[in-house]
Amino acid sequence: MASVTPFISSEELAAQLPEVTLLDVRWRLGGPSGRGAYAEGHLPGAVFLDVDEDLCGPPGDGGRHPLPDREELAEKLRAAGVSAARPVVVYDGGDLLAAARTWWTLRWAGHSDVRVLDGGLPAWTGELTTKTPEPKPGDFAVEPGHLPTIEADEAIDFARTGVLLDVRAAERFRGEVEPIDAVAGHIPGAVNAPGELPELPADKPVGAYCGSGITAARAVLQLHAKGRPDAAIYLGSWSHWITDPSRPIATGEEPGA
Repeated sequence: MASVTPFISSEELAAQLPEVTLLDVRWRLGGPSGRGAYAEGHLPGAVFLDVDEDLCGPPGDGGRHPLPDREELAEKLRAAGVSAARPVVVYDGGDLLAAARTWWTLRWAGHSDVRVLDGGLPAWTGELTTKTPEPKPGDFAVEPGHLPTIEADEAIDFARTGVLLDVRAAERFRGEVEPIDAVAGHIPGAVNAPGELPELPADKPVGAYCGSGITAARAVLQLHAKGRPDAAIYLGSWSHWITDPSRPIATGEEPGA
């Protein structure tokens, strides 16, 4: 049974620590691997997984952070001790980006009980350790499709009939700057929501995208916490959208914004 909330507090986690599989996924876009920070201190029992190496496929036509090969993903998760019947808690450095993407990946893959440490490592009030655990291999099998996704050929219609949130910075949305991807702009009809998520009509489907599917996963996590488990993600996001030059690109503000 999935948790009522996708978040868990430091106090709740401390009480449940021996009964959960704990994943440390600290990560920074373009920064060094979080393995060094993990080695310096982590929650007791936590296993480190690298977002780029373990939880995403290589960048390319699928975008900068596509899903990995499914069996390779399953092998990585099982090696970290992930089992279908055992709750999983993930944490990062506090911005909830890597933790949300890991949460989304596990939920999409069929794990029903995954939560994120609210506030990440800075919120942890217990002890840290430098001891690297040797987890018992898990039995988790990846069964895709347990959370909704938006494919590129569905994005325009989704933006027309529902609410497609572009959670990148406003200047990137408008196409004024593009520090990462080769083309600037946004998907026509998308709504820019770089900060607090807007109030959303309950009768309209909602989805999110960003540059490469990391920040969008955090938006989906936040939407789940707000009672929208139907929230979908365009996982390839802008970095995938621009791989096909026939796809339309908008710049500036959307009409009515």
